[in-house]
Amino acid sequence: MPPTSERTIADAVIIGGGVIGCAIQYHLAQLGITNTVLLERDVLGSGSTGRSQAICRMHYSNEITTQLAWQSLAVFSDFAERVGGHSGFVQTGYLVVVKEADQGGLERNVAMQQELGVPTSPVSQDDVARLAPMLTLFDDERAAWEPLSGYADPHQVTVSYAARSREAGARIAMRCPASGIETGGGRVQAVTTASGDRIATDTVIVAAGPWSKPVLAGIGVDVPLLPVRHQVATVARPTEQVPHHPTVGDISQSFSFRPDGSNFTMMGFGEDEAQPDPDRYPQGVDPADAASARARLARRMPGMADSYYRGGWSGLFTTTPDWHPILDAVLGVGGLYCAVGFSGHGFKLSPAIGKAVAELVAEGRARDVDLTPLRLGRFAEGDLLESSYRYRVLA
Repeated sequence: MPPTSERTIADAVIIGGGVIGCAIQYHLAQLGITNTVLLERDVLGSGSTGRSQAICRMHYSNEITTQLAWQSLAVFSDFAERVGGHSGFVQTGYLVVVKEADQGGLERNVAMQQELGVPTSPVSQDDVARLAPMLTLFDDERAAWEPLSGYADPHQVTVSYAARSREAGARIAMRCPASGIETGGGRVQAVTTASGDRIATDTVIVAAGPWSKPVLAGIGVDVPLLPVRHQVATVARPTEQVPHHPTVGDISQSFSFRPDGSNFTMMGFGEDEAQPDPDRYPQGVDPADAASARARLARRMPGMADSYYRGGWSGLFTTTPDWHPILDAVLGVGGLYCAVGFSGHGFKLSPAIGKAVAELVAEGRARDVDLTPLRLGRFAEGDLLESSYRYRVLA
């Protein structure tokens, strides 16, 4: 039975049932706001969340994203106790590798992260040989190591948040896309759905990933969002040669990789900025790009020369001009909030973002982090966040 009706009234409506929307709804319930409705156009986690590479690392160029990632790692690492359910977190350690020309950026980032309490440090070729002997670090490269990082399971995290929200009395409507937001008197009044339902509410949180721009454009709110196609592929690992390996952000070669269980390795590569339509874009992997990524993998990890391709998929990053999200109330439309533009960072930041946005909605500000750097107005003001690297997904 659908959880909405012509007379539905909600304290808040969340548009988007990926990990961000589900984490926000969960944290609203933790704050006592349980009369909420989450609208998902398909099933939970079926958009960008379900196509994430799901790396959990703290190496960023800006304090705000480092803080959010560090807070989130604590949740992923203790998910059953903190939330309930499973995160699938696997601690592998994370090595970031840059060209020598980027050494200054690497050192600045590590120093900033250490100031925030993140356990990370630069490492030499000898250190890498000891920590991860299956990897090759070349003379023109530099690296940093995060021992606590790893990867998690986006599906398990998303459905666990949703289960806890339902237990608290919140409602989730799947295969029920929002068709519009009604406003009046300078504020939100209701959300309508494609099935003809109208949910009266004074609070709407848009967390619809690559569909967020048209949702907001429907009420005259322009957000600078650009979908970018990102490819992910898995290869079977020759375990007699490479029984295990850490997660690696290979900025030097413009891709990343992580273990995928005990026998496989997952690679992320090939960001395509051709403005794909989220409803119609190539969801497979380009063979030439996959072959290039495999060659780079074998260069970094020679034992993987005998790996073989298993398959892959493509998903969408919803990027902003500085590759950082927008977490803000929308000026001029009372009760409207954005949690959009995650630029490939969304899953790894989702526990902290869910908490921060719920507090922004319920209390007017986040308790543990200053969200000002992620305000919508920064683009018009020219106050963009910067990356130490050309590989922007590691912004």
